[in-house]
Amino acid sequence: MQAVTIDEVIIQLDQIILSEKENNSCLVFFPILYNAVTKRIKRGIVNNEFDDNARMEKLDVIFANRYINAYHAFKEKQPLTQSWDFAFKTSEAMVMQHLLLGINAHINLDLGIAAALTTGDNQLGDFETDFNKINAILASMIADVKERIGKVSPLFKLLGLVGKGKEDKLVSFSINIARDGAWLFANEYAAAVNKEVAIKKRDEVIAALAYKIVNPKSKLVQVIAEVVRIFEVKDVQKVASILEEGI
Repeated sequence: MQAVTIDEVIIQLDQIILSEKENNSCLVFFPILYNAVTKRIKRGIVNNEFDDNARMEKLDVIFANRYINAYHAFKEKQPLTQSWDFAFKTSEAMVMQHLLLGINAHINLDLGIAAALTTGDNQLGDFETDFNKINAILASMIADVKERIGKVSPLFKLLGLVGKGKEDKLVSFSINIARDGAWLFANEYAAAVNKEVAIKKRDEVIAALAYKIVNPKSKLVQVIAEVVRIFEVKDVQKVASILEEGI
């Protein structure tokens, strides 16, 4: 069932989290982060932090439904975007890679579509300020999550050291770059005559980026990533509990 309000989004995310915890599945990691972001946006709406708070809730719902629908499509073996399919099917990966795959599909593909659908094709320009505020919230929460990841991935910081200056998407993934790309795509999508073709082309690009997140170009980064993963806590329940701290 499609969520209609931000409260319904939170309820559905809670249900996904509970289900994936019971399955002892790494698919629980992204919705934990996403639920935290959604609750933070809800607080922002209540506190009138956005230029148009009603519009922000509309965006949040449209945006969240793209993830929720993709999740259920995957579970029910129904068609879904390549970007989400790759994210859901990836199992042997670090906690941070699971999070980045979700962020990659949701920000780089879904956010631009949701923004255009929220405002209508001819009013997107008025939305840029609030659009950037969403990503600022996400960026701040990612920084917090990285601190928690250190509790379950004792060697995680090694990636930052060996990957410094490298272009590998695993170590150079940037929320700001994703935000800028998402805004460009929102405008491309709004201007597109054939929306489905626009989504398909964008999805192919973002799925290729997903592949690079779990398959680093640098041999050194590949080796370190595997070592980091080996020494991570494998108990999904424990990892989920740590990721949920403070939410």
